[in-house]
Amino acid sequence: MTIVSETPRANGRPASIPLRYAMRELRGGLRGFYVFIACIALGVMTISGVGSVAASLGDGLARQGRTLLGGDVAFSLFQREAKPEEIDFLRSRGKVSSIASLRGMARTADGRLALVEIKAVDGAYPMLGQISLEPDMPIADLLAERDGAFGVAADQALLTRLDLKLGDRINVGSATFEIRSIDNGEPDKLAGGLGFAPRFLISETGLRATQLLQPGSLVRWTYRVKLPDDASNGGNATRLVDDTRQALPHAGWEIRDRDNASPQLERTISRFTQFLTLVGLAALLVGGVGVANAVKSHIDRRRDVIATFKAVGATGRDVFAIYLTQVIVLAVIGSIIGLAAGAALPFVIVDLFGKVLPLPVEPALHPDELALSLVYGLLTALAFGLWPLGRVHDVPVAALFRETVSSVWHRPRWRYLLSMAGVVAFLIAVIIGLAYDKRVAAIFVVSAIAVFILLRGIAAALMALARRAPRSRITMLRLAVTNIYRPGALTPSVVMSLGLGLAVLVTITQIDGNLRRQFMAALPEHAPSFYFIDIPSTEADRFAAFLKQTAPGSTVEEVPMLRGRIVAARGVRAEDLHPTTDSEWVLQSDRGLSSTGEIPKGSKIVEGRWWGAGYNGPPLVSIEKKIADGLKLKLGDEIVVNVLGRDISAKIGNMRTIDWQGLGINFVLVFSPNAFRGAPHTHIATLTEAHPDPAGDAAIVKSVATAFPMVTSVRVREALETIGTVVTNLVLAIRGASAITLVSAVLVLGGALAAGHRHRVYDAVILKTLGATRGRLLGAYALEYLLIGLATAIFGVVTGSVAGWLIVTRLMTLSFVWQAGSAAAVVASALIVTVGLGLAGTLLALNQKPAAVLRNL
Repeated sequence: MTIVSETPRANGRPASIPLRYAMRELRGGLRGFYVFIACIALGVMTISGVGSVAASLGDGLARQGRTLLGGDVAFSLFQREAKPEEIDFLRSRGKVSSIASLRGMARTADGRLALVEIKAVDGAYPMLGQISLEPDMPIADLLAERDGAFGVAADQALLTRLDLKLGDRINVGSATFEIRSIDNGEPDKLAGGLGFAPRFLISETGLRATQLLQPGSLVRWTYRVKLPDDASNGGNATRLVDDTRQALPHAGWEIRDRDNASPQLERTISRFTQFLTLVGLAALLVGGVGVANAVKSHIDRRRDVIATFKAVGATGRDVFAIYLTQVIVLAVIGSIIGLAAGAALPFVIVDLFGKVLPLPVEPALHPDELALSLVYGLLTALAFGLWPLGRVHDVPVAALFRETVSSVWHRPRWRYLLSMAGVVAFLIAVIIGLAYDKRVAAIFVVSAIAVFILLRGIAAALMALARRAPRSRITMLRLAVTNIYRPGALTPSVVMSLGLGLAVLVTITQIDGNLRRQFMAALPEHAPSFYFIDIPSTEADRFAAFLKQTAPGSTVEEVPMLRGRIVAARGVRAEDLHPTTDSEWVLQSDRGLSSTGEIPKGSKIVEGRWWGAGYNGPPLVSIEKKIADGLKLKLGDEIVVNVLGRDISAKIGNMRTIDWQGLGINFVLVFSPNAFRGAPHTHIATLTEAHPDPAGDAAIVKSVATAFPMVTSVRVREALETIGTVVTNLVLAIRGASAITLVSAVLVLGGALAAGHRHRVYDAVILKTLGATRGRLLGAYALEYLLIGLATAIFGVVTGSVAGWLIVTRLMTLSFVWQAGSAAAVVASALIVTVGLGLAGTLLALNQKPAAVLRNL
């Protein structure tokens, strides 16, 4: 048989020959490639599924952006209402609805208390969408004042917490409210961000009756503008924003349009999507080891066919092209399976959880996300398949026929190495180039390369150590140690297959454990028990004295507080500063500000000098060191903040490091005492109990609410538990994605063991013929897998722990405590899986009849 064609290409062979022969070989079925296909499918499914869900959520936010925002453009102010001329300007452009948001303490007639998120609306609310009420009623009837009480729609959680029912009355500040309906959701709820307490929906008239609106109170006023229907397009919204900034340049607005209804949510989704995509890529890289094992095993099984091809005139390049075509076809099959599952994920989520899902997911097919996932799948298959494919080129026919048990190692030709390097470089470029946070993506790539190199080194070191180990007198142990380094040993395959999956799993468990410890376990030592906000400046001294009297032995700390937004720094507008990723948040909204003559507790001066209590010169500001570095600021640079509609300039006098984990009062920006002289403000205070207990906490909250009804009490543990619940839900998604990585690792391990099955059968038959018993062989193989699995597990624990430590301490800036229990569980699981799968294959090998095998040698 010769390989010829009627339509020759440059070397006289037809371009269709590789595809023709590749498909002929695949007619016999996909035996040996199930792991290959499953690994590619799992990785592609994860990436396409995460991308499709994120894109569907993005579409939902875009399509419902106007409803989520409550208008076409929203203008927000902290601590002050818009001036009449500002409101008149907005009304000249469209319909305006105003909303006030703040926290307060709700109390029943018998003294039960609860923190609530107050949302006060005007008569035009909602301009878009519908509020879900139970029972349903017109908003005007719901919030109207009747019989001395204003109406309120409350969250069901509040009714449950205070054992209330519809019709009951409750007090906030100096006003009384009647619960007339249950608030099951507002159309603009997502735009408000994370809430720490149940919703309390009231009218603006009712809010003013509470007397919580004191000068400097921490209240956000939002003015939504709904443009006329014939002008409600993106261009008119942009023009309104530009015109407002030009007409009212010093108002201090935080402005959002319908394309940016919830920027914090969108940033969170983008970051979380990237993280899950990286986990999917990790699963794909683990599967890549399975691809290499499957290709190597397939070529090993097809040695007679390859020899025949070469004997009848096929060149090494022809053989390479045939089997490269097979790899591409199989990668496409696996990718299509993964794409189908990933594309279906948004539809499945909406179908199963659409009624309870708080996010506007719009399920649809997203060709760009699916195409990207297909690229990832094909590139991974090529990156890992080119090495074993390239080695086929230079193996002579005689060597192929002789290669019954052992394989002679040789490096592929440079052309194949360069091709593989090109594919890997392109894969890296795609991963980093399309990432939301390119720094994180680059760290992932470097870490993955380092882990692969380390795994190869671990396998080589383990084999070298076994080769140099003293010969044991125990037969089973001697055979197990010899099997670790013998020709065709499973050591490299098992270490590579299991190591990366274990490293990812340990990383996730370490992050999970530390997040739970931070948010759901014991509070940091000396952390405050309470925060008290909206303390009128005229009552600050009396309030501090009251706390010390109410909780003797406790530590009270109070400081003045305002809200302001950085509008410029070092002469550059905030929107043109180009901060680093980990510092951009400081420019994205109003921040808490304070002024004091003493260094705040938990702060340490690292550059410059503190101004001192008696300072009375030009305004100075102290800034947190990491933020300053992220904004490229240095001592002497000027920062401009907008406070209550006024731009205030101050020069950087010093920089601080801050212990945020102590949960004490601290601010990124702290000004000299004279910076805000005369500006209306409130105070914020903390109470740190010497011996906290639930009963005492309840008594403190009740006393404060009775004596100072305008002050809001926030129990630190409850706030952390709320954050912890959100973190737990996020970690569950991370666990699900990382479980796919572990499944891929187990599949690859099973494939690696299956690839070595022919060698294992040969060994078992020879040893049984020489008198070895089934028990001794099982013991020897169990010891072999145990030693390899233990070495791999130790590597996974060390590498995963280091990765977890770096992520927790560097990216999350939290303290790290090694989670020994989870690490031990990973080691035990790895040993059970390795030994279990290994012995399952060994039993099959031991069941082979020696005569049948020996006749075919």
